[in-house]
Amino acid sequence: MPAPSLLLLEDDPQLQDVLVRSLRAEGFDARAVGTAKALLERVAARVPDAFVIDIGLPDADGRDVCQALRARGIDTPVLFLTARDALTDRLSGFRAGGDDYVCKPFDIAEVVVRLQALLRRAGDGTAFDAAGLEFDPTERRVGLDGATTVLTPTEFRLLAALAGRQGKPVARPALIGAAWPHGAIVHDNTLDVYIARLRRKLRSLGEAPAITTVHGTGYRLEQ
Repeated sequence: MPAPSLLLLEDDPQLQDVLVRSLRAEGFDARAVGTAKALLERVAARVPDAFVIDIGLPDADGRDVCQALRARGIDTPVLFLTARDALTDRLSGFRAGGDDYVCKPFDIAEVVVRLQALLRRAGDGTAFDAAGLEFDPTERRVGLDGATTVLTPTEFRLLAALAGRQGKPVARPALIGAAWPHGAIVHDNTLDVYIARLRRKLRSLGEAPAITTVHGTGYRLEQ
């Protein structure tokens, strides 16, 4: 399966370089431009699987760029990056056609799991494999060697986020961002309760990967 293609719009060269290298290391085909004009020229030739767009740009507002994409009939997921975290700023981003929002400074793990969630939601419901498990998003089933278990929507998103970074710690905020709707109030122990449920369901699959606790960080899915 080809790597998901990303087009980043970020005018800070240092952050642009960090994002591209980090996202490529996570299995994305990430490319970047520094201006709105360059992005709009690039999509005329090829539309990526997802966009990562900074709102504060030298030649435009990222929200206007998103609206321009939508006006062209491009419905590819858009993840906004911004230093603005006020509710009015987040809402204006969604009204412009954005799909999700990450505030600076951010953990790259949160960007990764949010992108994975956006790409899954944009998909056609086709089953996929990750971390040795078979995921069926239509039925929300996870299987291994013929055994299956049914997950709730939140459990499914949570496990998919962990499987997408198998063997690597995923921070608690990143997992919450991937599994719950943006802006949802998630209490401290809610994530732990869902992880406990997932552990029980994974044990029913026999030799399935295990979810381990990474103290002070979050959780990790490992064989």
